[in-house]
Amino acid sequence: QVYMVESGGGSVQAGGSLRLSCAHSTFQDSVYCFAWFRQAPGKEREQVATDERWRGARYADSVKGRFTISRDAAKNTLYLEMMMRKPDDTARYFCAAARFCYPRFDEYTYRGEGTQVTVSS
Repeated sequence: QVYMVESGGGSVQAGGSLRLSCAHSTFQDSVYCFAWFRQAPGKEREQVATDERWRGARYADSVKGRFTISRDAAKNTLYLEMMMRKPDDTARYFCAAARFCYPRFDEYTYRGEGTQVTVSS
């Protein structure tokens, strides 16, 4: 069964850190891009980080220098290490995977349901 399941969300104060995990099944087709998205209340879902086989890690300007995407292929797990400086990092965070990286979440073949992160000042 194909799955992507996020965990590690919760409440954290600004200045704290949090690590999200995304456990996924072994994909039968070729997947070269893993991504994290987030959606804050009343806002559109935005891509925050991608890890693509040929291009490496890329980040949205809003999280650059604070978030780190990584993957443990042996464990089929994607991670997002976050240094939370701002309450507007509060959002539901989603992982996704596809053959290539795409700008929109719904373009990804495999998608998780998300985990909530709340940052207080």
